[in-house]
Amino acid sequence: MAPDGDADLGDLDVSMFRVSGCDACGGILKPDVVFFGETVPKTRVEAAMAALLASDALLVCGSSLMVYSGYRFCRAAAEADLPMAAVNLGATRADDLLDLKVEAACQSILPALVDVLGC
Repeated sequence: MAPDGDADLGDLDVSMFRVSGCDACGGILKPDVVFFGETVPKTRVEAAMAALLASDALLVCGSSLMVYSGYRFCRAAAEADLPMAAVNLGATRADDLLDLKVEAACQSILPALVDVLGC
């Protein structure tokens, strides 16, 4: 695995790989995700922003926030005076906005957080 979660295929020959097409419309089949470089659908951003603004705080887990699609929520939380924390190895784009930063691997911190909160 690469640091961004993508697989590093090294010298593997992928020249024969073909993306499956849809039998109904001929379009490319892909999972319901937003790939790097794609635009997040407006309705999804609006729903996430509404949920953020209705929350008590923002917790960022395992993201450098270098992509604006994630960082925008930190900026909105800061503008709304919501407390903000992050669990991440290394710097994030929002370090100057955070109220709390834990430099650790998520898999080592989150189970303890669940225990402390009684979730």
